Amino acid sequence: MKIAVTSDNHFDVNRLDVDEMIKRQAEYLASKEVGIYLIAGDLFNDFEKSLNYVHRLQTELRSQTVVKFIAGNHDMVKGVTFSELESALDDSYMHNQFLDVPGTNWRVIGNNGWYDYSFADNVSGKTVADFESWKRAYWIDSSIQQPMTDTERMDLVLDESTKQLKMAEKAQKRVLYYTHFVPRRDYIRYAPEGNLWNMANAYMGSERLGKLLEQFGTEIVVFGHMHIHPKPKKFAKTVYYNQAVGYHNKRINEWQHETFLEEWQARLACFEL
Repeated sequence: MKIAVTSDNHFDVNRLDVDEMIKRQAEYLASKEVGIYLIAGDLFNDFEKSLNYVHRLQTELRSQTVVKFIAGNHDMVKGVTFSELESALDDSYMHNQFLDVPGTNWRVIGNNGWYDYSFADNVSGKTVADFESWKRAYWIDSSIQQPMTDTERMDLVLDESTKQLKMAEKAQKRVLYYTHFVPRRDYIRYAPEGNLWNMANAYMGSERLGKLLEQFGTEIVVFGHMHIHPKPKKFAKTVYYNQAVGYHNKRINEWQHETFLEEWQARLACFEL
């Protein structure tokens, strides 16, 4: 079974013709005989649009490819509540869900993920209150409503993931885990002291997630959120993949290819399981 994983397509920010992209992506996935296509968040700045895209892509691909997605922070800013994000609101939505890959002993576990400011511990003198205030003033996530603190939300992610990993371990499954946020410090960019980007690192993810995944011997971890192009990295038994496509507009160009389709194809992680 071939599995392909992508993240951070940002159709709206990149001002793409979604109708055309659905057709072209479906054609490519079908030509590569992809059986499961996983999306690790940030399709649109609107969950309803992201869900609609997934449904349309699934219709285009019919039964030859199963399309599943989780939400990134951009998907969460509009069109969905916290309680909905934590529910099994659609068959295609994989947050805190698993999918056993037919004909194999592999299990795919999905979780949106979150952050706990642990990657900004180099910003001297800053408190939790400072990070919360900076987020409200400057970060897109300030519009995401939640009934708990960011650290408590990350605690929830870890609790959900622990339960899923224990079930997979009991079932003697090999695991591909995919999430939106960053699970290891190795991917974080640290700027000279005083640079505001070091504050933004607070909202990148949590090093606690990587430690948990490695504790359970998770074999494959795929994530996005940071629009970078690292090669796969192995820590202990776990190989990490960042598959973000990222932005290409008048102000920012994070692509290494001329067109979205070329960049998307190059950024796909494909696994034969």
